Amino acid sequence: MGAGLVERGAILIDADEIVRDLQQPGEPVFNAIVRRWGPIVVAEDGTLDRAAVAAVVFKDADELAALNAIVHPAVGEEMAKRRAAAAERSPGAVVVLDIPLLVRPGGEPIAKRYRDLAGIVVVDADPEVAVQRLVARRGLSEDDARARLANQASRESRLEVADFVITNDGPAAELEPQIDACYRWAAALG
Repeated sequence: MGAGLVERGAILIDADEIVRDLQQPGEPVFNAIVRRWGPIVVAEDGTLDRAAVAAVVFKDADELAALNAIVHPAVGEEMAKRRAAAAERSPGAVVVLDIPLLVRPGGEPIAKRYRDLAGIVVVDADPEVAVQRLVARRGLSEDDARARLANQASRESRLEVADFVITNDGPAAELEPQIDACYRWAAALG
């Protein structure tokens, strides 16, 4: 959805991209992860082995909480910096923060820093559609896909915080009118 909003003029700040940047070798987040889980999470080329991290954290709630405690504050700080830079560069522009895990599994927003957002857009998909997409696009087993989804906020919790919902159960062509409407809505927030 972010790319569709960018095509319409929005500035995108992508949490997943920031996570990848912060998890580069030598970065404080990378170092903290390696301190926590050791060389098992380092690939042969010296980068973070994200699959190895996932194998540890998505099967143990305490380990996932430990990873989130390392990653989320750093991502929040970097997002705040990028938001400020975007506002300075392009006053009045629609700035989209793409935050896949904005809501905790219990339904709470992950941090107070996001409560000042003008609005929250939730891209919603039926959980069975989400499982099948994770299997097809990321090569996960169905059990792994279900485990990942089980460690995220429920569909109901995400929809509860939404100010605007994009339904993503069908083909990509069905998204275009919804993205148009979303951009118009976001631009009107001022």
